[in-house]
Amino acid sequence: MLTYPMNQREDKPKYYYLYSAIKEDILSGNLKKNEKLPSKRSLAEHLGISLITVENAYQMLKDEGYIESRERSGYFVTELKVLGRKVNTSKELQMLDFKSAAQRKNGISKINGEIGYGTREKNLFPESVYFKTVRSVLTEYGSELLDKSPNEGCAILRNAIAKYLLRYRGIFAQPEQIIIGSGAEYLYSTIVRMFGNDKIYGLEDPSYHQIQAGYEGMGAKCELLKMGKEGVLSTELERTQADILHVTPFHSYPSGVTASVRKRQEYLEWAKERNAIIIEDDFDSEFFMPGKPIDTLYMSDDGQSVIYINTFSKSLSPSIRIGYMILPEKWIDKYKENVGEFSCTVPVLDQYVLAEFIEKGHFEQHLNRVRRHRER
Repeated sequence: MLTYPMNQREDKPKYYYLYSAIKEDILSGNLKKNEKLPSKRSLAEHLGISLITVENAYQMLKDEGYIESRERSGYFVTELKVLGRKVNTSKELQMLDFKSAAQRKNGISKINGEIGYGTREKNLFPESVYFKTVRSVLTEYGSELLDKSPNEGCAILRNAIAKYLLRYRGIFAQPEQIIIGSGAEYLYSTIVRMFGNDKIYGLEDPSYHQIQAGYEGMGAKCELLKMGKEGVLSTELERTQADILHVTPFHSYPSGVTASVRKRQEYLEWAKERNAIIIEDDFDSEFFMPGKPIDTLYMSDDGQSVIYINTFSKSLSPSIRIGYMILPEKWIDKYKENVGEFSCTVPVLDQYVLAEFIEKGHFEQHLNRVRRHRER
C-alpha cells in the first residue's frame, strides 16, 4: 500500500501533494509499468483522507498520462521514459538577477476571432494595480523610457520573465534566451525569419487559424496533421515531411486536447529522430486546474529541439500585446544572424510596466484570482 506523510505537505492542497508524490514514484521507478495502484477508497482509508482527494489526484495523473484506468480492474502505471532534467529552483533563481539601471537601459544581461485566444475574465483584471504600476514606472525611469528597445527586448523584462518561469513553472531559461515580441503572431513570423520559408511547418488539425495564417503570411508551406484524443495522431507524425512541428500540448484550441505524457515523449522522439524542431505554443497553461501547470516539452527536452512560446494576451488582457519565446542556446546565434536587424515591436514603457507588474507579484496574484473564480 502506498504510504505518504499527508501531515507534512507544506502549503499545498492534499490532492496536489498526493498527485506529486505518486508522480515522483512513477518517474523514479518505485512504481513500475503496469503496476496496479490501490483503489481510490482503500487508499483514502489508508491515508486518512477523503475519497474526493484521491479521485482528484488520480484524475490529474490520468489526464497527464502517468496512469490509465482499465475497465473493472482499476488504475495502472503506464510506460514512461524519464526525459529532461530536474531543476534546483532555489539555486538557479540566484543565477537570474537584475542588472544596474545603466545595463537595463542598454538591454545588457550578464548571464547567458476565437475566444480561446486572447479573452480576459471580466472584472478580474486588477486595473487599479496595473495603472498604479504605470505611474510608478513613469516616475522611476522617466526619459529612460524614450530609449529604443534592444531587438530581443529589454533586459528588465527578460529577467522578470525568467524569474517568473522558474518560480512558477519550473522552467529554467537564461534571460538571453528570451525574445520579446508583440504577441504570438509576431513570434510565428520570427520563427519563419529564423529558419526560412522553404521549410514545411506541421500544424495540429484543427488548430487556431492565426497560426496557419502567420506562417503562410510569411510564405511558408503548412501541412495539417489530424488530432486524436492525446494529440497529433502517430500515423500523421510518421507520414509528415514537416521540418518544424507546431503543437499546443496543453488545451489545444479548438479541440481542447491536452497531450498525454506518452504523446509528449513521442513528439520529442520524433524531433530527435528527424533532427527537427518543435514549436511549443503554451498560451493557456497558466490557468491549468487543479494544481500547477503540467510539465512543458521545453523542460522535458534534452536535445535543444524545442522553442517555447507564450503570451500575456490570454493571461492578462488582449490589449497587452506582449509575447515571448525561449530559444535553446544553440539557436541564439541564428536568431541574431537572421532577425537581429529587426526592431523590437513592444514599446519600452509597456515592457517596463509588465516587468514591474511581474516582479511585485501582481501577475501571479491575478492568475490565482482567476483560477479561484473558475473553480466556483
